Amino acid sequence: MDHTPPEARVSRRRLRACHECDWLVALPPLYPGQQADCPRCGHTLVTRHHRPAQRSMALAMAAMVALLLAISFPFISFSVGGLGNRIELTQTATTLIGFHQPLVAIAVIMTIAVLPGIYLLGVMWLQLGLLQGQPLPASRTIARSLAHLNPWMMADVFIIGALVSLIKVANLAQIELGLSFWAFCAFALLLLYTTQSIDSDWMWFSLAGEPQAPENARTGTTAASQGLAGCPTCGLVNRLGSGGRGECRRCGERLHARLPHSMQRTWALLAAAAVMYVPANVYPIMTTTSLGQSAPSTIIGGVVELIQMGSWPVATVIFVASVIVPVGKLVALSWLCLVASRSSELNAVHRTRLYRLTEFIGRWSMVDVFVVAILVALIRAGSLMSVTPGPAALAFGAVVVLTMLAAMTFDSRLIWDTPLPRDPDATQGTPG
Repeated sequence: MDHTPPEARVSRRRLRACHECDWLVALPPLYPGQQADCPRCGHTLVTRHHRPAQRSMALAMAAMVALLLAISFPFISFSVGGLGNRIELTQTATTLIGFHQPLVAIAVIMTIAVLPGIYLLGVMWLQLGLLQGQPLPASRTIARSLAHLNPWMMADVFIIGALVSLIKVANLAQIELGLSFWAFCAFALLLLYTTQSIDSDWMWFSLAGEPQAPENARTGTTAASQGLAGCPTCGLVNRLGSGGRGECRRCGERLHARLPHSMQRTWALLAAAAVMYVPANVYPIMTTTSLGQSAPSTIIGGVVELIQMGSWPVATVIFVASVIVPVGKLVALSWLCLVASRSSELNAVHRTRLYRLTEFIGRWSMVDVFVVAILVALIRAGSLMSVTPGPAALAFGAVVVLTMLAAMTFDSRLIWDTPLPRDPDATQGTPG
């Protein structure tokens, strides 16, 4: 297998269009440990790793072993007043089905186990073919899927939710951590390293080579102004059709000069998230029963309860993740939608950084949903002590998903465009 970087295997220049500002650049020669950043907005275009196939394969295999251990042994157990309960990792989802919360249960199991497992299998399949020097069947389809799965894997967020849950019940019962808990911690860390080890530029070059760059393409200006677009999946620069649409010649991804109806979709998702945020805070997210007395708890109520217990750090985490982050995303994305058409290069850098921040932090709001899932499965001692999910759990989960989708549908390249014409079709289809 040839381990040399793509730049050393081709004599022609390799073009890339920045996904965040649409600036067209030629990749410089990159060697292991180096990366190429967009000179206009600072977005990282390519990161080169040492032995990328072996690195990703080893990490993915280790993460898969840790995941299998995590779902095979006891996760957490508790005991109080002679009664106790012991749960496995998968019960954090299956228990919710018994409380008529199937959508929340599906979201929990998919984000902490199913999607990460599929991702790891996909990585191993791809890297095995590359190590053999012959890509395995369906490798391009799998490689396209990896980029779409990445935002929805939340094993690291689940670990924070587990720690918050333990602190909540530590003063009320005796807690014991099982082998599965430590295995899942290792899995979350290895999964994070696996995602960071993927050198997509090297991988796509090894899978399918790289077709010639479009003729007469000029660097140092936007791709859309030349009728070009960079593939968001494999990075290849392609020439668009007359309608500002096309298909990537290498991976088959659909391409657009600008995402169709980006503003309209983002506004619609933000409006839906704002509507769901009301019941998410008005209704209880869970109900705790202790010695026969039931006490419903809202998101803010849970923060206040943690403060009264003296757990200021945990209360701060929950307040930031469940209140500051969702509201901040709604406000930030709304503001970006309003000012995108009035941006200039002077302030576009700061607005792009704000967009990156909102896109990064959105998934961490799932902490509260995971806390509910863990406590509902763990605390089941009848009238002595038990926890049941409230209607706000589904509403808050919907807020997290909707705000994440809103960030994905917002086209940050609009921030860098000059003021757009008032024609709505031209707004979405033509460059500034």
